Amino acid sequence: MVQSNQKPHLVLLSAPAHLQPVIELGKRIVTCQDVKATIIVASFVQSAPAESRMVQAALATKLFDVIHLPPADISNLVEPGDKGITSLSAAMHVVKPDFQAAILGLETLPTALVVHVFAIECLGIADELKIPKYVFVSTNAWFLATIVYTPVLDKEVEGEYADKKEPFALPGCSSIRAEDLPDPMLLRTKANYREYLKIGKEIPKADGILVNSWEELQPKTLASLRDGNLLAGVVKAPIFPVGPINSEGSSALKNELFDWLDKQPTDSVLYISFGSMGGLSLEQMLELAWGLEMSQQRFIWVVHPPIEKSGSGSGPKFGNIGDDVSSYLPEGFISRTRDRGVIVPQWAPQVEILSHPSCGGFFTHCGWNSAIECITNGLPMIAWPLYAEQRMNATLLTEEMGIAVRSETLPSKGIVGREETEKMVRKIFVDEGGRQMRARVKELKLSAEKAWSNGGSSYDALTKMVKHSQKKAIAIDV
Repeated sequence: MVQSNQKPHLVLLSAPAHLQPVIELGKRIVTCQDVKATIIVASFVQSAPAESRMVQAALATKLFDVIHLPPADISNLVEPGDKGITSLSAAMHVVKPDFQAAILGLETLPTALVVHVFAIECLGIADELKIPKYVFVSTNAWFLATIVYTPVLDKEVEGEYADKKEPFALPGCSSIRAEDLPDPMLLRTKANYREYLKIGKEIPKADGILVNSWEELQPKTLASLRDGNLLAGVVKAPIFPVGPINSEGSSALKNELFDWLDKQPTDSVLYISFGSMGGLSLEQMLELAWGLEMSQQRFIWVVHPPIEKSGSGSGPKFGNIGDDVSSYLPEGFISRTRDRGVIVPQWAPQVEILSHPSCGGFFTHCGWNSAIECITNGLPMIAWPLYAEQRMNATLLTEEMGIAVRSETLPSKGIVGREETEKMVRKIFVDEGGRQMRARVKELKLSAEKAWSNGGSSYDALTKMVKHSQKKAIAIDV
């Protein structure tokens, strides 16, 4: 039972490998509202150590309580080749009893539940507790529009979506081309598509939807999601754009890499990273290296072992983490680019690099977290989508927002040659088109800052969401 004078207590549930945006949302909720928050963490067995480190960092803020559920062992539940949403759904099925027990064991019962979109398996627990339920979509509003409209497309479209020549119309939104569809939509016979479709059907059952975007970034799509004659007729629940939700990093970080960055001119360094899961073939890595060298621009490149010898990528790693990275690069590349480039094996502090004054652009796989980090630092992008919903993110960033450039060859479909890489890099740093992109993304950076100022659109959206949950809780209790 929710008391009318009870301080709101929101429980946030993360999905495996999607913890960071949930933590950042928790920070916003606690610092912007008079609300108590508890974050409950779900993880795969293999990702548990990394998520444990995030949990410790989150606890150190002393903003909220964090409960790390026992990691989910799904080895007997999914086929070896089934990754992505199938694995996430299986993991949430495994942790559901522990999640329910964790909630019931809280000293103060929650007044509302917020689940990550890929943890939607647990949304119904709110009904058992008789509290309001919300879904947090940590990517953008166009993805939200696509996933909630997929059940409609599923009935209307025959055969594989990927074989269709004409773009798919989304009411009130930009249409989406077959080559830009999220990975689960590419094969309708696969388990990933069935789980994706299920999520699209479950989202409208929520009492509200939080999305990692803001009014000024995607006004057309957000308007459609609220218009009863357009997508609101499908999505039904109110939309709360609460972005940008992203990590701010540490300003105190110092090491050799930052000593080097401190010596570079403002807006002169290209940061290159394809995320923790993104990989390139050896053939593509060599072409990328030659293109960087030919561009004559400064860079920091986070290098992972290649995932195969030839082709565009996707497959088991054949390189090893302990290998000498020079074995994956053209002979003499490191020595020839020593004065203007830095190679970093495996991992670099991305948030801190992107916020450094010398950083002038981002060569990115277009994960939405990375895109948000780039926008909030006012940096143009080279879009290099690899998997998940990254192709539609790349299209959004290049065609709708005009803050990125991308290759004519889709990186997930073929090899992008060195000349095209050189052209893209020089467009960002040298050409007039790059200056225009830089000006546009700096406008978006200001809009992001304004959105979270007192009275800004995202600040107000979060306030409305908390009030909505309080009213809904009282209505449920009656």
